Amino acid sequence: MKIVGYISSAILIFFGVLFILGAGSESGGGWGWVATGLILVGIGFVIIWLLSRKKAATGDGNQNVSVNIDLPGEVSLETLVCKSCGGTLTSKNIELASGAPVVVCPYCGTSYQLSEEPKW
Repeated sequence: MKIVGYISSAILIFFGVLFILGAGSESGGGWGWVATGLILVGIGFVIIWLLSRKKAATGDGNQNVSVNIDLPGEVSLETLVCKSCGGTLTSKNIELASGAPVVVCPYCGTSYQLSEEPKW
């Protein structure tokens, strides 16, 4: 919807400028065209101002990010355990912080970044 608004305001401004420039010619409409051009330019800028003030409808500003991992071939999964206390962790204990997966242990409260060991 914003794109349509910006395009229509650009068209209004363009034609408003044309009316203003055309008012000075011999076959122009004089002050009537100047007034029409100023009104069209004003409406175009008001539309741009209103569109720039309108915020995106994202609710409360929080975004939910879900990460899907596509594992190639057959993969054997090991149980994920806490490095500090040895407690069993689930996928619910993994969060995304600053673009990196972080594990928060529900038993001891330790948090650390997940790292993948080289496969060779």
